[in-house]
Amino acid sequence: MRFLLYNIRYGTGAGPGFHRPLPGMGYLRRTEKHLSSMVQWFRDQDPDIIGLIEVDMGSYRTQGKRNQAETMAESLGCDHVHECKYHDTSFNRRIPLFRSQGNALITRHNIERGHFHFFAHGVKRLIIELELEKLRIFLVHLSLGYGARKQQLDFLSYLVSNSDRPVIVAGDFNTFFGPREYRDLLAKTGLVSANTLNLPTHPSKRPRRQLDFIFHDKRIKSKTLEIPQVEYSDHLPLIFDFEIESAD
Repeated sequence: MRFLLYNIRYGTGAGPGFHRPLPGMGYLRRTEKHLSSMVQWFRDQDPDIIGLIEVDMGSYRTQGKRNQAETMAESLGCDHVHECKYHDTSFNRRIPLFRSQGNALITRHNIERGHFHFFAHGVKRLIIELELEKLRIFLVHLSLGYGARKQQLDFLSYLVSNSDRPVIVAGDFNTFFGPREYRDLLAKTGLVSANTLNLPTHPSKRPRRQLDFIFHDKRIKSKTLEIPQVEYSDHLPLIFDFEIESAD
């Protein structure tokens, strides 16, 4: 199987002009051109599952205010789940642009169940839990704050430890302080990183930080991990090829 993880920055692109004339102005861009290019690139990679961080679920940035996850899933002939990354009680849910910002999972496999959890701490709180026939996936985008991020990782450890099937935990972890931040998660759950060489994923032009991770448990056999040097976003994608070991 092939899992592709990508923080797509709402399809707004990257490059030196992103923060001109003011910091963050690139987030206000229209996204049709970048989205079309990404969909074609996804098609070329032929993934079974795509984990998308920073998806626009239907603001003025998208053509016809369509949900990017729906558009991509439809183009790829896949099913999907998506949700806003802010909790129902968050003030961000009241802001038109922010309430369209979420995460998504797209897959060609039959979805048995899609479930949404929310961390108790942090601004970005969403956890997408996706159940396939032989696999459970948790997709996250962790807080920018160190304290909130630590509490989020503790709760994630609890969720993963109670899984009855092989697990992948993936997303943008924002671990600016390095491996010590997720060491307890791995120790408590037995997960290992697919990126065994600790290759950086951010920023995409000259990557120097490892912020994006695919962790998996021992029931999943890693085959290859690739980090393509594409610049549709400020993050680099990860492509993980794996096999699920038989329960026999």
